Amino acid sequence: MTTPPPYPSAHGLLDGKVTLVTAAAGAGIGYATARRCAEEGATIVISDRHERRLSEAAEALTGLTGVKPLAVPCDVTSQAQVMALFDAVVEAHGRLDVVVNNAGLGGTASLAEMTDEEWHSVIDVTLNGTMRCTRAALQHMIPQGRGVIVNNASVIGWRAQAGQAHYAAAKAGVMALTRCAAIEAATHGVRINAVAPSLAMHPFLAKVTSDELLAELTAKEAFGRSAQPWEVANVIVFLASDYSTYMTGEVVSVSSQHP
Repeated sequence: MTTPPPYPSAHGLLDGKVTLVTAAAGAGIGYATARRCAEEGATIVISDRHERRLSEAAEALTGLTGVKPLAVPCDVTSQAQVMALFDAVVEAHGRLDVVVNNAGLGGTASLAEMTDEEWHSVIDVTLNGTMRCTRAALQHMIPQGRGVIVNNASVIGWRAQAGQAHYAAAKAGVMALTRCAAIEAATHGVRINAVAPSLAMHPFLAKVTSDELLAELTAKEAFGRSAQPWEVANVIVFLASDYSTYMTGEVVSVSSQHP
């Protein structure tokens, strides 16, 4: 098992870019992405449906960067809340340069025993929520003739795992959505890509996942360890930056697990 590399230094990759990160509360990829984007010079806006944790995330980012981000509560299953979120970003900052669609909902259930409610809740947050936010982003970015959207997919959109039919279907849908939307947006100067992480360890994941499953998933990774959330965030930063200007419609695996 390898150890994670040192936390990276900033290089100003997103200097001045107004960047929205959804589902940015907590200790996972969303918060790590908001932090890395802020460290790279972005003007950050964060959202989450959990208002208390969103406020805590905003305070933590303020302590780290010295700049308090705009924090807007938003449930991505609500079209009205999504539209209000994007309007708030543009009202506060005048434009929107980068959107990171991180909101997703997991769960474990065999398909034979899965309820309609379990299926629909995962699809609505993970796939429909990404669609709603991508659509809202495009409605702002297309008129301005530029912008970048990065969606959070998953390697489970490629590979099979028992108990994950709803989540896998949603993440595969995010991949397809990314590819199709990218083609539509390209002529307007807007790029859309996705990352596909595998196992990015954080306290909440450790709490809700059995040790046996974590060991099984870890054993599949080339480095013999889970990713740190900031390692996934680094790839998101790259896709959001001007170092990836000729990339669109791509799903980048942040894992050795690619078909």
